Amino acid sequence: MSALVGRERDAYRAAHPGSLRVHEQAGHLFGRVPMTWMSKWAGGFPLAYATAHGNRITDVDGHTYLDFALGDTGAMAGHSPRATVAAVHRRIAVDGGITTMLPTEDAEWVGAELARRFGLPRWSFTLSATDANRWAARLARLVTGRPKLLVFSYCYHGSVDETFIVVGPDGRPRSRPGNVAPAVDPTQTTRVAEWNDLAAVERELAHGDVAAILTEPALTNIGIVLPEPGFLAGLRELATRYGALLMIDETHTISAGPGGMTARDGLRPDVFVIGKSLGGGIPCGAYGLTEEIADRVHRITATGSADIVDVGGVGGTLAGNALSLAAMRATLDEVLTDDAFAHMISLAGDYTEDVRRILDTAAVPWSVTQLGARAEYRFTRPAPRSGGESAAAADDLLDEYMHLYTLNRGILMTPFHNMALMCPDTTDADIAQHAEVFEQAVAELVG
Repeated sequence: MSALVGRERDAYRAAHPGSLRVHEQAGHLFGRVPMTWMSKWAGGFPLAYATAHGNRITDVDGHTYLDFALGDTGAMAGHSPRATVAAVHRRIAVDGGITTMLPTEDAEWVGAELARRFGLPRWSFTLSATDANRWAARLARLVTGRPKLLVFSYCYHGSVDETFIVVGPDGRPRSRPGNVAPAVDPTQTTRVAEWNDLAAVERELAHGDVAAILTEPALTNIGIVLPEPGFLAGLRELATRYGALLMIDETHTISAGPGGMTARDGLRPDVFVIGKSLGGGIPCGAYGLTEEIADRVHRITATGSADIVDVGGVGGTLAGNALSLAAMRATLDEVLTDDAFAHMISLAGDYTEDVRRILDTAAVPWSVTQLGARAEYRFTRPAPRSGGESAAAADDLLDEYMHLYTLNRGILMTPFHNMALMCPDTTDADIAQHAEVFEQAVAELVG
């Protein structure tokens, strides 16, 4: 393994002098990158790219890649989709006014479309899913009068402080390893359970201090971990029984279909959060509320005890800006359509079957899991059933080998994930290209 990884590192470095130059000259950037997580890249330095269209990226050295990363879902609509680009150009160059702190007609259109897709009638907009989660959590605490969230071990809901908590090896809650200087120990703000463990969820809810269960309907940031039959229905029943809200974050699981897993599986959240993909790459996010929760918020704020208009911590100057809303309207209306999802999900099915066939033929004990237009393999079999199990299957050296092997042969996988995402521009030929390279990588590994 060390020899294979060393070979691929050398090949990567030799082929990317331009990307290396960009990295080495970035002395004014913290970590030499625009955002610190960009440093977590196989090979020692990240690619610097020059152009991106559809599902292709060309780097500064002139190499073009088949892109299955798609900005870790931010570009699920494809890079610079034509309809989104036209709407953004019209907003910036023709109508003018990128942000004014005033509404446009696009906002109601997007709100109505989100209501149609996900079933919740009242919406507010943010610049990221992190913001949406943070603000919605405040509202959950407001309407329930309770202080804590319940999340799942190794979940991910952006950089929300309360969510960086895991179940430790001793079964007790602790701050997630690597958590950066939390202002408050998350064990004081949050309860945590393992995914797919309803008994553990009930134990935590029984304390009577949980405002909301905050969860994706499938874990995605620790590898895809699907819910077992009855688990999500059990969460809904337990939340209702113990007086907590059910808050569902579909920022990644929107890959399941036009209405995410919420529509596909008939989920009934009290609060709904989404971000990343809605604006075709333009920063945006949103949270939705049921009529009941929205009314409860308004009744409380009418007393003057809370303020959601000015200083209450549930808004930002650029949130809901005209540019974001124009991008969301175009992307939802013309790009991430029902037909596009059918195409993307079908291709992800083919991708998954290719990976499974190759693993079975080579007798490699890995697993692959599909979630709509998204698929991911983990270095263990059977597939993990909890965040803790999935975290235990991590193998940094093997991960680097697979990323560098595919990258050096023209395929870009999601950094620090083995996730592949389809977009409307992905083709059958792209799936076949991946299968060929993946089969070669596995053959070298076991041969």
